[in-house]
Amino acid sequence: MKFGRAVAIAAVLGLGLSGCAASGGTDNASGNSDGENYSWDFTITVSDTSTWYAGAERFAEILDEKSDGRMQVNIFANEQLSGGDPAAGVEQLMNGDKAFSYNSTIIYSGIDPRFSAINAPFLYDNYETADAAIEAGGLAAYQDLAAEQGIELLGFGESGFRQVTNSKAEITSPADVRGLKLRVPGSSLFLSIFEKLGADPVTMNFSEVFTSLQTGTIDGQENPYDVIYSNGLSEVQDYLTVWNYVYDPLMLGMNKALFDSLSAEDQAIVQEAAQEANQYQRDLNRERGEEQLTEMGETMTVTELTSDQVAEFRSALQPLYEEYASVWTEDLVDAVAPQ
Repeated sequence: MKFGRAVAIAAVLGLGLSGCAASGGTDNASGNSDGENYSWDFTITVSDTSTWYAGAERFAEILDEKSDGRMQVNIFANEQLSGGDPAAGVEQLMNGDKAFSYNSTIIYSGIDPRFSAINAPFLYDNYETADAAIEAGGLAAYQDLAAEQGIELLGFGESGFRQVTNSKAEITSPADVRGLKLRVPGSSLFLSIFEKLGADPVTMNFSEVFTSLQTGTIDGQENPYDVIYSNGLSEVQDYLTVWNYVYDPLMLGMNKALFDSLSAEDQAIVQEAAQEANQYQRDLNRERGEEQLTEMGETMTVTELTSDQVAEFRSALQPLYEEYASVWTEDLVDAVAPQ
């Protein structure tokens, strides 16, 4: 098994999607000599002011352009098609109730915990390290993993590095996390991380987070800059700790049965559009991130951890890496390991 520089992190459903316009599939009734016409649904977890939404819009624009208008995409923010539940949204994608989604690997890990391998805490030091690992083998490994769930992975966008906010005090060491009631996504990995740090982690749909922070039902939460900023969470939190503890890629997924039903030419259009849109979304996320951090710093106390402080958190989480190594499997740990 490979070890990172920090520590060792150590069925396609054959649905008849070709006539499912109402459920986000395709509408072939108006095909023309150049190919079929399609109307597809695309969902994201967060708001329409996010880089996720901008990436989905770019994808739709490129598809429209490359297909001469044959491929149309309807975008829904805030998991509107699944009642605000991102896990249910992924199941819709698997079942063919919609065509596309941007979802974090963290959400997929609720279906299969192997998906959380790339979210191991402190796995990557920076974006360059994450990019290199994904290019070297991470993407290919996740494409295989997604295919097992009936999903064609069209590449990664990104939510970014996850930070932590709260309403109580600055966080600079594991001791500062103890006792905090923090919302985490519905993933066993994230529950384990914050339990080991002595927090009181709770899971809830993201759509409930703002109100829960506002009313004091929870003390804090963890998310990347864009999610915190674009969903107004900085309005109901006082402290932001920058620790880059988890890299969070977004899977641009397409129902695999639907993808397989397309002609080779149309598959190529979808793949090219996805590649361009994912790159656009990642670039925009990184560009906006610094601007968003500066703006949030005007109303929040921002604490950027030093390398020594990060090392203290990493040491506290050492046992977790060993516990999850067998869950992630050696092959997947190797695939996402820093180069």
